[in-house]
Amino acid sequence: MSGHGHPTSTPSLYAAIDLGSNSFHMLVVRQVAGSVQTLAKIKRKVRLAAGMDNQQQLSDEAMQRGWDCLALFAERLQDFNADNIRVVATAALRRASNADAFLAKANTLLGHPIEIISGEEEARTIYQGVAHTSGGAGKRLVVDIGGASTELIIGEQFEPTVLQSLNMGCVTFLEDYFADRVLNQSAFDTAIAGAKAELAPLIEQYGALGWDCCVGASGTVQALQEIMVTQGMDEVITLEKLHRLRDQAIACGQMDALDIEGLTLERALVFPSGLSILIAIFECLEVTRMTLAGGALREGLVYEMMTAMRHSDIRARTIASIQSRYQLDEAHGINVADTALELLSQCPTSWVPESEAKSLLHAAACVHEIGLSIGFKQDGDHAAYLITHLDLPGFTRAQKQLVATLLRYYREQLVLIDGQHALSTTSANRLLRLLRIAVILCHRRDSRVRPMIALTAEEDALTLHLDTTLLEASPLLRAELEQEALRQSSLGLPLVVLTDERRV
Repeated sequence: MSGHGHPTSTPSLYAAIDLGSNSFHMLVVRQVAGSVQTLAKIKRKVRLAAGMDNQQQLSDEAMQRGWDCLALFAERLQDFNADNIRVVATAALRRASNADAFLAKANTLLGHPIEIISGEEEARTIYQGVAHTSGGAGKRLVVDIGGASTELIIGEQFEPTVLQSLNMGCVTFLEDYFADRVLNQSAFDTAIAGAKAELAPLIEQYGALGWDCCVGASGTVQALQEIMVTQGMDEVITLEKLHRLRDQAIACGQMDALDIEGLTLERALVFPSGLSILIAIFECLEVTRMTLAGGALREGLVYEMMTAMRHSDIRARTIASIQSRYQLDEAHGINVADTALELLSQCPTSWVPESEAKSLLHAAACVHEIGLSIGFKQDGDHAAYLITHLDLPGFTRAQKQLVATLLRYYREQLVLIDGQHALSTTSANRLLRLLRIAVILCHRRDSRVRPMIALTAEEDALTLHLDTTLLEASPLLRAELEQEALRQSSLGLPLVVLTDERRV
């Protein structure tokens, strides 16, 4: 061992540790280019809540599992600035009558204080984690099903309006309703009824407040979404799909025979109880659709430590970070985005009716040249690969897929989009057509020489009106628009370019 002394801490590194009732998690991130880059996620199934008896005493075995896990985390924390570490414990340690015995040794192992946070504080931090990583305007309902508690929050932007932490979770419900490991209609009905009893006191208040979108932020929701995608469904969780998964579980009969396509072995044990709680939430609160959040408790802890990252527009921050990391021509991206949105604004509202469309078109246009950072040849394929695999806070999985596909076909060969779930197929292809036209109109890369444009849209027919003098002075622009008109029209999507009512 060389004698260079202890390494200095890295100021841009942050660690958030969550001692949950089912799993202990450690998230290590770095602040880079105005964004958060995940460096490590360390997770151990400790199942503290499962090691608790009727007197709320944690068993020696459960505590030892927890201490063994924290010894692993402690090794990683050696290089951190103490102000950049936050360790919290949730429901199981809130309830445990011998929590002090566990914490005394745990604090020594970690060398960093562990905070047992209240249910309300947990709900508030989960909401911050969702708000900093998930897009969507208006009021949102956030649902987080943990091992021993379930948080439900309604808020707008970064401000929670109401917070509730309920005394039910996928580990505790496993022992309460599926202890004999039998999966039948009766077991599910009883578990769902139990969850509905817990939810009853908040139905009136939550119903009166209402919400515009519902977001799930937990392992249960993530597992359900992965199953749905594996089975060929889209990523949006609905009651119909939850009932379908419950029926698949019942068909297996026993927990040890639980074999559902897309369900991982480590999640299988708590899957039926988590599913029951979610069905109860959908039925009690009349939730119609739910998407998966980009983050929750640990992300909330991280963003609260990073003061510079707080309360900014999530998608704008994500786009700015990509532009910086990949050294994109920001001014050109904005010029193309402005042009594409100007074209969209001239179409009837019903032409692309979805509220998210404008934001997704803007995002795609701002980063449309990201593939060039790998190479000019096949840059569309490079762009699609990068967008698909980058962490994009503010965008759902389906929205990422649509942006990736728009960039795959933003120039040259035109291929119609199919098989995405962010917008209707018609709307997705209409955005692609506008993006391609905007890229051509901005080919000189200077907003001062961008041509004046007028666009009319009737069904699938687009007519682009341009100044005659301009086109006569711009033979390359004219040739590229002619070629694009041919490409779109040959796919049954007419594009006509007119100058003073003459076809080009």
